[in-house]
Amino acid sequence: MPFCEVAKHQGSLYDGVDASANNSSNNNGIKIFYRTYGHGTTKVLLVIGLAGTHGSWGPQIKGLTGEERSNDDDENDGMRGGAQSGDNGEDSYGGNGVQVCAFDNRGMGRSSVPTKNSEYSTKIMAKDAIALMDHLGWRKAHVFGHSMGAMIACKLAAMVPDRVLSLALLNVTGGGFECLPKLDRRTISVAIRFLKAKTPEQRAAVDLDTHYTKEYLDEYVGPSTRRAILYQEYVKSISSTGMQSSYGFDGQVNACWTHKMTRTEIELIRSAGFLVSVMHGRHDIIAPIYYARRLAEKLLPVARMVDLHGGHLVSHERTKEVNQALHELITASETKMSPQDWSNFPKKSSRWSEKGLLLGTTSVEGKNNISSMVCTVEKLHLSISYVFGLFMLMFEYARRAIRSLQPTRGLLTCYPSAATPCDHNLGALYIQNKEQQGKPGLFLPVVKRWGAEEKECQQKEGMAAAAMNTQWDFSCDFEVDFGSEENASIIYAALAVDKELQPDKVKRLMSVSDGKLSVHFEAVEARFLRASFSSFIDILTLSTKTIEDFGKGMAS
Repeated sequence: MPFCEVAKHQGSLYDGVDASANNSSNNNGIKIFYRTYGHGTTKVLLVIGLAGTHGSWGPQIKGLTGEERSNDDDENDGMRGGAQSGDNGEDSYGGNGVQVCAFDNRGMGRSSVPTKNSEYSTKIMAKDAIALMDHLGWRKAHVFGHSMGAMIACKLAAMVPDRVLSLALLNVTGGGFECLPKLDRRTISVAIRFLKAKTPEQRAAVDLDTHYTKEYLDEYVGPSTRRAILYQEYVKSISSTGMQSSYGFDGQVNACWTHKMTRTEIELIRSAGFLVSVMHGRHDIIAPIYYARRLAEKLLPVARMVDLHGGHLVSHERTKEVNQALHELITASETKMSPQDWSNFPKKSSRWSEKGLLLGTTSVEGKNNISSMVCTVEKLHLSISYVFGLFMLMFEYARRAIRSLQPTRGLLTCYPSAATPCDHNLGALYIQNKEQQGKPGLFLPVVKRWGAEEKECQQKEGMAAAAMNTQWDFSCDFEVDFGSEENASIIYAALAVDKELQPDKVKRLMSVSDGKLSVHFEAVEARFLRASFSSFIDILTLSTKTIEDFGKGMAS
């Protein structure tokens, strides 16, 4: 089996870069599984995304090399001699032939799976890819990445720009919060189903809704829909490679969350001289196209934006268009097309700047006053835009603050609390959807300031006075019965990632027991408690509704 031992290439890989910090701890024993396809002088490195394997590049491998079988398979069958005709420029792309290498990132497929999150980052995985290039003897290559693989490709391009011939970024984001999809009912449903997926069949079903648009899956290909056909292919693929381990998944998620391209790294890519193509499906629910477009704008003038009708796996949904765009990128790079001819973005300068530049040329002829006036007007225009934007930001912040302080209507009803252990509680809030009358609801004590009576009551119940924290003067508890430990755990996992924005002002503790989700809030002021509680209830209600609507389907 073809493997690259990363540690063997550390000497050339880390010359002057973190050599003492990361070599031994992150790369000792790490092996990267890879496959090569086709033969030729044009080299292409394909970097796949989160939870993907090298096989995910199938449509692009065939489109670039005309091959479906790897070179390793050909060697085993004694067919390598017939497959090498591409080296003579007779059977593949560009006249010189293309050789492609696709590999499994650490934490997935047949590559090594480190157990610590600190051993996963886009920079570390970019170093894995550079080590693989050294292992193959590739001095330079066209680097194409998808999703997390595109983030890795960006890091690679910034680390060794002199080794990159061109850069293609498919369905890319800037990492961090940009990896968070829009929070709506569909994405929450997909997230819950993903967390519950324990078998290849369950994982295949949720992957389809994640990767493709609904209309594409519902199209008929012969007597069956694409969904039915792709489902069988996904189950077969996942069964052959196995489900991703929790170490690998958590580590790769950590790599996406901690990814960030600095201004210096962006500038290194912009000034390196190679061309960039940013391709994206406009209906991607995982990586919104807005962030990809913004990254492309940062990479001007060397970037081109390719906006396609598709989902997150646009390389499969729009194979012909993506392959054509990749061919165009390789051709433009080999013919040394200028960035101005390559980019399809309009000129970045504004109308005012163009006028200022035009009139500025007349100042040589003695019209400095006109040029100065245009510059002044442009600065005034920018200042007004900035002040207006700042005003709108303050207005939105104030609106949200006022809204968070208003009591929730239609959802909360006040009842006496017969179940509370202390006589001093004023009552409890009973939360129940009007459509769920007769079903269990949510009970929580009314929020009130702790006083001497409350402290005395807690002492009577056996709680030590030393445990009291005088800073956290406001508290709130409630409990939801989901009927099963599994549903409660799924909701817990979905909500646990949403941390409190001001942990020094609000604390939230959650636990699951006997199918019930228990939540405890503490805050320094009532207004912080109201805002945090209201936001949490909104997300909890949406998650609970999703469980009710899709629970049976997920369980099957």
